[in-house]
Amino acid sequence: METIITYFETIPSSHRSLILVGGLTFFWVLEGGLPLFKFTYKKWQHAIPNLFFTLTTVAINFALAFLLLGAADWVKANDFGIINWLPQMPLWLYALLGVVLLDFFGAYLAHYVEHKVKPLWMVHLVHHTDHNVDTTTANRHHPIESLIRFSFTLLGVFVVGTPIALIMIYQAMSLIFTQFTHANIKMPKGLDKALSYLIVSPDMHKTHHHFRLPYTDSNYGNILSIWDRMFGTYRYLDREKLKYGVDVFPDEIKNSNIKDLLKQPFQKYEKSTLSADLDN
Repeated sequence: METIITYFETIPSSHRSLILVGGLTFFWVLEGGLPLFKFTYKKWQHAIPNLFFTLTTVAINFALAFLLLGAADWVKANDFGIINWLPQMPLWLYALLGVVLLDFFGAYLAHYVEHKVKPLWMVHLVHHTDHNVDTTTANRHHPIESLIRFSFTLLGVFVVGTPIALIMIYQAMSLIFTQFTHANIKMPKGLDKALSYLIVSPDMHKTHHHFRLPYTDSNYGNILSIWDRMFGTYRYLDREKLKYGVDVFPDEIKNSNIKDLLKQPFQKYEKSTLSADLDN
């Protein structure tokens, strides 16, 4: 465990880039062999806006990384935060608690708030208006959303008290998991369901991308499914019934255009109050 902590304390930027590109490439190839849906899209054409927003997300996180580093140094120097106030524990448990709690603040809580606060939902729409969810959808976030997500992660660092190594471990895991859960891959239903009791599985997250309420407002987790189960936001939908997108924002052409997507948060739009039929 000490070796892992030491590595992530000083992980080179090139290694972080390799995690991003390597994960994207792996799941891209896997989608070709084990597709959940046989999309009729041109895969590279579909990927262009998603990769554009992936790059803006990377750029924003890189530019603001000094804030995370400063926060991590401060909580360490001042012995501040939840995991530093607990009785002394083994290093593996300390690391586990740090990552688990960061997953709550940086992923679940941020995601939940984005769905409940209308201006933030308008920003988050860019992620939901992908009509063909695949691994490139993972980081399809408007630049404003990247700032919002970063702010929640920064909050988590202060509240949880995580040193930089745990932040880097969390971010690496978060990246791989979001690529995994968005990937257009078909796992055996039994395996997917079993995994969903511990981690966010592909089918579990894709329910969140269903085009209608109440499924859109469910399954907010990224790494662990415990938060959705604990706070009552877990829902199950059979994969055959999935339809991606947002019901009141159906223009697939505009939802695939970078310029239109950048303007999307500033358009007048009412969140649908229509619910999907839960019985059919």
